[in-house]
Amino acid sequence: MLFRSVCTIFVTESLKVKRNILLILLVWPLMMVAQTPLDKPALNTATLVSPEYFGPNAFPVPEVMDGRVEGDLRMEVAGDYFNGRHGGHTTDISLRVNIPLWTRRANLSVWMPVTEWWRNTEANLRRCHVEEENLAGAKKGHVPGDVYVSVDMHLLTERGWRPDWVVRAALKTASSNYFYWARYYDSPGYFFDTSVAKSWDVGHSKQWGHNVRLALSTGFLCWQTDNGRQDDAVQYGVMVKWENRYFDLAQSLAGYSGWEHSASHGGELAHDRPAVLRTDVAFHVKKFDIVSSYVYGLRDYPYHQVRLGLAYRLNILRK
Repeated sequence: MLFRSVCTIFVTESLKVKRNILLILLVWPLMMVAQTPLDKPALNTATLVSPEYFGPNAFPVPEVMDGRVEGDLRMEVAGDYFNGRHGGHTTDISLRVNIPLWTRRANLSVWMPVTEWWRNTEANLRRCHVEEENLAGAKKGHVPGDVYVSVDMHLLTERGWRPDWVVRAALKTASSNYFYWARYYDSPGYFFDTSVAKSWDVGHSKQWGHNVRLALSTGFLCWQTDNGRQDDAVQYGVMVKWENRYFDLAQSLAGYSGWEHSASHGGELAHDRPAVLRTDVAFHVKKFDIVSSYVYGLRDYPYHQVRLGLAYRLNILRK
């Protein structure tokens, strides 16, 4: 009898634990969007949740992949300065880590603006629909940013006529909010993209070994805009890169185009089709990379961005 009672109690408690775990898994997605506004605009009305109305780190355009993944452990710290076209200035310190997943053909990437500091104008805050009671707090301050996580996989290696081919699956967490200050929108998002790239040798110098590389990318990106609704976007990019053993110089055009701009009411106010020109320069000094970039917003991304950073590489897969 005692053994049967113990077994009964054990089974009952196990079922309770499983039920609680299942409940947590079901509620977790709701917890991720618990701080988002609960209003529901009509489906043919733009929500105005887009890069035009928030801080520069809220809805960034993903960088174009060059057809490769990081084969080493790479840690980068950088500082950014953003100049807003409608007023306001933002600076931040960002971190990025690339971790190879037991092979040089797949890695885990994690990046985020650790902290951003900003100053904004009242005119720009009103343009971004900041409510009257939040204007004072939204004029200046500092907040942490959103965490991004991606898995990058190298499916094909360049050989002869065959190009490099990579795919990436990325998640934007709802780790930051401050939507009432028009800094971040407290909701999850994700994007899936793929890139193909091909290199051509230029010159025959053994010391420099120049080559020119062309990369094309496309994908799908979406983010939640309100309770039960999301903006879906087609992602695109093209990159031309000049590289050798000492430095890389890359020029890219990238962006994404959401569906709200085609809404019958307020579509011209959606501004969910950001496009940017990006210039990247990296100097390689032994295990270090000195990196810099400039981003110019062509459309629906009203910022100029300047970045300067330092990265360190470590070969952790070497036997």
